Order: sequence, then C-alpha cells, then structure tokens
Amino acid sequence: MRRYFVGGNWKCNNTIAQTQSLINTVINKLVFDINKVEVAVAPIFLHVPWVQANIQKNVQVAIQNSSLTKMGAYTGEISVEQVKDLGIPWVILGHSERRQYYGETNEIVGKKTRIALDYQLNVMACVGEKLAERESGQTTQVIQAQLNSIKKELTTEQWAKVVVAYEPVWAIGTGKTASPEQAQEVHAFIRGWLKSQIGTQAEQATRIIYGGSVTEKNAADLIKQPDLDGFLVGGAALKPAFADIVAAANNAR
Repeated sequence: MRRYFVGGNWKCNNTIAQTQSLINTVINKLVFDINKVEVAVAPIFLHVPWVQANIQKNVQVAIQNSSLTKMGAYTGEISVEQVKDLGIPWVILGHSERRQYYGETNEIVGKKTRIALDYQLNVMACVGEKLAERESGQTTQVIQAQLNSIKKELTTEQWAKVVVAYEPVWAIGTGKTASPEQAQEVHAFIRGWLKSQIGTQAEQATRIIYGGSVTEKNAADLIKQPDLDGFLVGGAALKPAFADIVAAANNAR
C-alpha cells in the first residue's frame, strides 16, 4: 500500500518572521502517523537553513526548484550539489509557474529531474494542463508529453524516487478545483502510463498526488479516490488549514 504524501509549496511568500510563525504555530504542531503519511514543506531557499534547524523531525524540507546547471559561473542559480550539501531531501520540479513565467519546457524539466535524481534527491515532478487544453480535450496528450520528456531522461530504477504531482493549471490559485471524479480520471491515466511505459512496479509504487486549490474543505473527498495518493498544497499550506489537509490523509485509511 502506497504511503500518502502531502507537500506544502510556500512559493515566493513569507518574511522570515512569517516563516518562523508558520513553523511554530502550524508545522511543528502537526500530528500524523509517519507510516501512513509523508509530509514535506518547501520554503523559499533563503529560509531553508532556519527551517531545517527548527522544524519537527517528522516533517521534511523541500526546495521549490533547482538549476539545470551544476556549480560554476551561473549567477543566481542553485545547483543540486548545493542542495545535497545542505541535506535537503526533496525538490519540486516542473511547476506550472516555472513553465509559464520562466520558460521551462518539457525538455528542461526532464533534464532537471535527471540531474536531481543523479544526486539522490527525491523529486515532486509536476504535470498538468491549461484551461484551453482541457476544454479542447487535450488533457491526456499534454500530460503524456510532459511525462514522456521525464521518461526520456530517467532509468527505470530512478522512478522509485519520483512523486508525480498532477496540478491542473486552471485550478492553481483560482479557487477552482477538479472534482474528485475529474482528478481520479487523470490520476488513473497517469497510473496507466506508468504501467505501459515504465513497468508494473512503477505503476503500483509511484505516488500520484493532486494539487490545485486544495483546501481543508475538499481534501477528504479528494483523498478517497483510489489513484490519489496525497496533495501538493499551495495557498492553504501557509495557513492553519494545512493541518486539516494532513489530517485528511492521515485518517483516510
């Protein structure tokens, strides 16, 4: 049985005082069974050392992006060697905001994923369609292309360290959420892709999580879906509601 995964993507939010408050009042008060649920939060990189030093032991730390290049003359970048050196276990790659605002293509996301896995990091690999793509019936084609670009770069064994995050772009930060049935339909497609393209072990073991205006109000219904293994939470990860979302996963079985 796959262990649920709940990630909190804090995006480019919080002063250090706000991060300290969030850790002390919400994250460090989370109570969950680590055998049932894995939890990770992703602050801005500037705050990572403080978070690492002060977060409860059952919650892991992630970063929100890593570089396509390694250490060297690449001003402004953060390399996987540096991430590994800090002992950070997780990285979010391919988020729609990286694709939309910073020109990251499917190919770039695939290469970044390989580089991170080569350094033994765990990856939350994001996929998802825009509203126009959903309305024109292209959802599965878009997601398949995104997954194919990752597959091109990885060995079969490396998929063991990947969590696939389905984030319909039309639902991120809009207040709109895919219905449980819509989410399950896409998650089932991804699981079928894993079986046909990677193998039965990947199909059964890979966690597929949902992101897109996840809140404490819809988490319990979403997590009931058979191919939904948790959440990548955006706005609600900055609020006390994050505890309710973790609890929804913890109480699902």
